[in-house]
Amino acid sequence: MKFKAFLTEEGVNLLDKRFLPALDKVGRVCLVYFTRNHAMFLHNLLNGDGVQCVAQFDKDLLFSDYRISSKNDDKIVFSLDLALLQRALRSAVSILHSQGGCDPSETGDLQRSPRQVQIKLLKKSPPGSQQPSPFLSFETKGYKSAVVHDVPISRPLSKDDVAELQGALDMAQQLPQTLVQIPDLGQLQILVERLKNVGELLSVSIAQYGDLHLQVSTGLVTLGSEFRRLRVLGTRADAPAGDHKLTPESRTRLAIERGEAQSVQVSMKHLSRSLQCHFAKPDCAYYGIAPQGACLTVIYQFFLPGTRQMDKSISLYCRLPVLEPGYG
Repeated sequence: MKFKAFLTEEGVNLLDKRFLPALDKVGRVCLVYFTRNHAMFLHNLLNGDGVQCVAQFDKDLLFSDYRISSKNDDKIVFSLDLALLQRALRSAVSILHSQGGCDPSETGDLQRSPRQVQIKLLKKSPPGSQQPSPFLSFETKGYKSAVVHDVPISRPLSKDDVAELQGALDMAQQLPQTLVQIPDLGQLQILVERLKNVGELLSVSIAQYGDLHLQVSTGLVTLGSEFRRLRVLGTRADAPAGDHKLTPESRTRLAIERGEAQSVQVSMKHLSRSLQCHFAKPDCAYYGIAPQGACLTVIYQFFLPGTRQMDKSISLYCRLPVLEPGYG
């Protein structure tokens, strides 16, 4: 089992300034999954607890001179502490900047630059131990010196565990039939922070008309908000005439009765945690409910710089477990 690559300038910036801070808010420990073509960071794919989160990158976006080999179809999976990974990355960046910066434009290729960050998998014995342990090693080469920063990782997953993980990942990539676009994540985040003060459980309803209804109910108070006529991807329907005269609760109830809406209950803590993905600076987000109300799906979308065209080299989405009616 071997892995070795050089981090690109864009890869350093994406991980250090955007994605690692976001992923660390979702959960401190995650799985890292390397394949021939992609690098992924995964939360909670192998258990039903907490928010499932998947961040996937094309290998060429993060790395150059990417080399991977394993007996498991060139797939390598291990877990690590994101805070330690971020510390190693920032240490590498700091060393490069102290020696004149990390600017591959001077040579046109980070791999050939005398200032570079190489990462690789290795085994070594920690001080005071005779048993070798696995590490993800960062070797930062400057003009005058080289510094190695080792991040401890778990033992790589077995072939059977990787197959189970791949199955869970394939299932997590299935899209809800209807997705509605949230144009202002900041507004939604402010709303959720207010609703958190009312209760721990949130009812989320999504209609094929482009309506999103959020509501918290306790024994003393009911508080909610409604977003109407949002952009719809997938299955859509025309709203009944005169539905604007109804209350949000009545609109939602009738839409569910007509089979044109779904409603689920999720943990406010889970929704708030998924919203921390705004640190990755997505351009927009879509919400949807899986068939039979299996989960609430949040898809974050990124555009190519200066365009409204989707950047297909980056994928980030979350799946929130739903709670049974009457939970808590």
